[in-house]
Amino acid sequence: MALSQRENWLRAVTFQHPEWIPCSLGFAPMNWYNQRDDLAALMARHPRLFPDFDPATVPTYEDMPVVYRESEYFTDNWGCTWYNIQEGFEGQVVGHPLADWSALETCRMPDPRTQSERGTRDWARIRRDLAEARAAGKLTGGDGERLFDRLYFLRGWDNLMMDFATEPPELDRLIAMLQDYELRLVDLWLDEGVDQVGFHTDIGTQKALMISPASFRKHVKPMFKAIFQHCRERGALVVLSSDGCLLEIVDDLVECGVNMHDPQLRACGLDNIARAYKGKMCINLDLDRQSFAFATPAELRRQVKEVVDTLAAPEGGLMVMASCWGTNIPLENIKALAEALEDYCLAW
Repeated sequence: MALSQRENWLRAVTFQHPEWIPCSLGFAPMNWYNQRDDLAALMARHPRLFPDFDPATVPTYEDMPVVYRESEYFTDNWGCTWYNIQEGFEGQVVGHPLADWSALETCRMPDPRTQSERGTRDWARIRRDLAEARAAGKLTGGDGERLFDRLYFLRGWDNLMMDFATEPPELDRLIAMLQDYELRLVDLWLDEGVDQVGFHTDIGTQKALMISPASFRKHVKPMFKAIFQHCRERGALVVLSSDGCLLEIVDDLVECGVNMHDPQLRACGLDNIARAYKGKMCINLDLDRQSFAFATPAELRRQVKEVVDTLAAPEGGLMVMASCWGTNIPLENIKALAEALEDYCLAW
């Protein structure tokens, strides 16, 4: 193929006629620890899906990330305390530093020059990694961290939902503080000339937004627009990851400057995704991961085919990802997903 992985990815996102549909197959840490040898063998058999696979880097139990270890409490650099009840999957925030608005007066955001959410940030090392990626012709990206989900991590879920209902002045003040932090963070990435900046912002349930579209447009959308348009103005694409059903605000996301979002097949429905997204922004279609443990291999192949048949277009605008986040997914189903992605996406 004439195009590099980077060039093809950029063409897919910007509707410039990619040669193939970018796709990915990913695993949770606990999948690795339960099926380590089988997954490593599968990755070795599918080099186009896993072009950077190195058997020496296959994770072990000792590589379990922080907040993925069962019964562990951990306080991150925002002051949020995490707890885990299921080994190998990300825990949740149980301690919220802004549960009482009085704490807002002394709230201090982390320093993005030296701190990530859960650790340190070494910009000298980051620059070396980006330079190596560019030299190898690979896509470069920056981590814009969290947006809406940062709000409920800080305030707590119930408190934040009441905030959107009662609209205390502290709510917009907190959002403004988060926006300022994010602009400082993304500028560090943009100064390095990254191709894209990714953001995480879970704001959907499996049926609708967590807040009303009106509340989103009044309180959250201005922050999104300021951050995303800043990235676009400085030459970087904007990649948004947000679980749940966001169908009500797809046009708002386009207006804010989002280039790609990952709608979930089960939450949104294939026909709804086609109507809301197709041709407007690149779709990184999140296959129905809740079906992976129970569907047959033939059903999973059919799922991938239906997605491609419905959403693919010669000009691009489609990616497909299969996220295996469950320890009860049969190996034959994972193999079926790998083969279907190769047959319907990479050979498209």
